[in-house]
Amino acid sequence: MSNPYRQASYTISATQLSELPEDNGIEVAFAGRSNAGKSSAINTITEQKSLARISKTPGRTQMINFFNLDQERSLVDLPGYGYAKVPEKMKIRWQQTLGQYLETRQALSGLMLMMDIRHPLKPFDIQMTTWANQAELPVHILLTKSDKLKQGAAKTTLLQVKQQLKTLQLNASVQLFSSLKHHGKAEAIAQLNHWFFPENDNTAL
Repeated sequence: MSNPYRQASYTISATQLSELPEDNGIEVAFAGRSNAGKSSAINTITEQKSLARISKTPGRTQMINFFNLDQERSLVDLPGYGYAKVPEKMKIRWQQTLGQYLETRQALSGLMLMMDIRHPLKPFDIQMTTWANQAELPVHILLTKSDKLKQGAAKTTLLQVKQQLKTLQLNASVQLFSSLKHHGKAEAIAQLNHWFFPENDNTAL
């Protein structure tokens, strides 16, 4: 299968759950702290330079953004959290909205969670994974910016994160990822294919 995510196109943004599209089809959400490289990961996977806007000021993504692949399938870019210079009340509202989306959205079939490999499993990351586990939503973690570490150190961090998840009794698969070097791109696409195209289940990780 060629990369089906090249055809992703922006469709709608929502600031609250009442503004979301109809709850049907298949959605995969991308989440992460505001400086985790989420927009870069989306652009790398879709092979589009500016599908998801990359800001020099982390935390600018304050809406839930939908990118349709076709009438049945959508990538969903969730608001970055934990770094933005916004009022505390707004941060709390974002957190409540994210939690409700993960726990109640029927179309949601998987969560791609970005973590900077140098700062993995921060409290927000643990909270997001916990919400997803409670909703029986599969989670796949991209340890982004893996090019910032030497290969041996990156692999060590990968093993440490897997062990920490086990210790915390959280269910998630994990991989290394670099938007700059495109490392891990094929692996991430394979996971997306598993969620979006379950009829071709040989792509499962």
